[in-house]
Amino acid sequence: MANEEVVDHGRRRFLTATTAVVGGAGVIAAVVPFIKSWEPSARAKAAGAPVTVDISAIEAGQKVTFAWRSLPVFVVNRTTDQLAQLKGLDPRLLDPSSSDTGQQPKYATNPTRSIKPEWLVVIGLCTHLGCVPDFVPDIKPEPFDANWKGGFFCPCHKSRYDLAGRVFSGVPAPKNLAVPPYHFIDDSHIQIGVDPKEAG
Repeated sequence: MANEEVVDHGRRRFLTATTAVVGGAGVIAAVVPFIKSWEPSARAKAAGAPVTVDISAIEAGQKVTFAWRSLPVFVVNRTTDQLAQLKGLDPRLLDPSSSDTGQQPKYATNPTRSIKPEWLVVIGLCTHLGCVPDFVPDIKPEPFDANWKGGFFCPCHKSRYDLAGRVFSGVPAPKNLAVPPYHFIDDSHIQIGVDPKEAG
């Protein structure tokens, strides 16, 4: 008596479909991470991405620090009195006219080193060895300068900068504080990392 094979077509279709689905899922599971690996990491995106900051709560005379490209960026709302002190400091400064074009964009090469006079935006790293300077805004004698008119003082090696980020003569720092690319989105927001011409 010959063996007769009984074929269960329904079961065969079920097994074929299940194998196809599981195989397809396996292919997708292998391909997705591979494709994702082509994208820049979140860290890489953050490293170069512009940052939008809200400046509406920064009071006159106050400094707030924001992070951009892992750098501290000082945003200072300068008072009228603080701005008035800037002109008289020129003889004491190493580069009062900001002639070193590598330290600021063209639109910030002016006496206030800014787009709007009251708003200073600088990278908060001393140009000597990269320490973070202290913000010393008061116009009064200080132990490090009897004629202090407000600005930044680096506690590491005693470099000093005025309230436009311009370096004083006779200190270790060789250059003014750097001004990053930035623009005003509106009266309350600045985008750090994008020049005004690129924002349009």
